[in-house]
Amino acid sequence: MGDFESRMMRLRRDLHRYPELGFREDRTKQVVAAFLRDIGLEVHEGVGVVGVLRNGTGNGAIALRADMDALPITETSIHDYVSETIGVMHACGHDGHTTMLLGAAERLAASPDFDGTVVFLFQPNEEHGLGAQAMLDEGVLERFPVEEVYAIHNLPGAPVGQVSTRAGIICNSETLFEIEIKGQGGHASMPQTGVDAITVGAEIVTALQTIVSRKLAPAAGVVVSVTEFVTDGQRNVLPGNATLKGDFRARSPEDRGTVERLMRQVAQGVAAAHGISANVTFDTQFVETINAPGPVEAVYRAAEAAGCDLVRDRTPMSFSEDFAQFSARVPGCFLLLGNGDAGAHGQPLHSSDYDFNDALLPIGAEFWVRLVRDRLPLRQEHECP
Repeated sequence: MGDFESRMMRLRRDLHRYPELGFREDRTKQVVAAFLRDIGLEVHEGVGVVGVLRNGTGNGAIALRADMDALPITETSIHDYVSETIGVMHACGHDGHTTMLLGAAERLAASPDFDGTVVFLFQPNEEHGLGAQAMLDEGVLERFPVEEVYAIHNLPGAPVGQVSTRAGIICNSETLFEIEIKGQGGHASMPQTGVDAITVGAEIVTALQTIVSRKLAPAAGVVVSVTEFVTDGQRNVLPGNATLKGDFRARSPEDRGTVERLMRQVAQGVAAAHGISANVTFDTQFVETINAPGPVEAVYRAAEAAGCDLVRDRTPMSFSEDFAQFSARVPGCFLLLGNGDAGAHGQPLHSSDYDFNDALLPIGAEFWVRLVRDRLPLRQEHECP
């Protein structure tokens, strides 16, 4: 293992050992900002960290984004760099995303074989879908205007270093929902005297599954999940109130609207059949992530130049990604980078024993360097400025 790879591994494991939740990435931001300053970049700190690297006289500018936050999960791994923060861990590989981008910044600063400006965006709070908007609200794209924006997410289960993406929809939206059921509580021995909210809620949970299976096209890619069922019942008390919570994923604003309409129809219809009411509310946390054709083709070229296995026009991912806020304003591409398909590196994202594969660090850094060279090529000597 070379010096660059060893340093990147130590940095990634340090970030893994000290994870921080969204909008609390204080130490992580300090590490990132110090690293960028040490290699000579212009650094700006706000809710996130922005590094700027300019070379040549070209007016072109692109942005590369990495996310920094961890998850509220207790780590169960047994390696020697497990999280030292109880109940918090890097279970999604953001420690690796940050390190790969820092490695690319170092290489580009040392050998700036490009013409233009590279803006390195280190984003907080991706997991709750709030960090990108916070950076946009601070005016990051006005202060550092770019023509394109890119982001990488590691993908366990795919071969190490395999690049996959597609034009158009790449990640689903996520909409949180809450269904409040107002019944009539009563004695558990006399259910006929009230309206048991659990029974009504259970019917609603079952009926919601027909939205995907019977109301939408099979290839729509919609997922509806009830994740919480809360009541005010007790051992011998039938609940009069219940709340169902969860989320649904969709691949278009049109499908989002359709699912909301059908969920209201189902919940209110089941409740009405029992003579009670149900109130349904929605909160879209993540919009759909859309890749632009030009940036996608650039990713394909960079992947091939970096020697990566390439999967074109991959199936969209059902998870959601805060990068969508950036790519909704500037043409961009979100891509997946294989993290490994066996052993510890095949564990699912957000699992308590997940770990980013350090073998991916130099591959990701090389990919970023190749992409910068592709999008901001050096001028030939005979070219006019």
